[in-house]
Amino acid sequence: MELSSTFCRMQETVQRDRAANAILGNIRLVAERAAKAWSAVALLAEQRDARRERTRIIADMAALQNEPVPDEDVRSLSENPDRGFDNP
Repeated sequence: MELSSTFCRMQETVQRDRAANAILGNIRLVAERAAKAWSAVALLAEQRDARRERTRIIADMAALQNEPVPDEDVRSLSENPDRGFDNP
């Protein structure tokens, strides 16, 4: 399961708050390390999302380039040359 960057940033904030409000030093240390780990995971999730977005944009551009363009000569070779024109 892939974690979203929003979820990871939220968990990072929770851990930073826990570290800031901790009375015991070992709890503070563990919470700070957890916040740092969540930050690293969030960064990876953001990079993954950006990569997916770039891939989607490139795929959309490729699909547009491969789309056939209507050609006037093809319509003129049809038995019905009016085909493809709007009726007034």
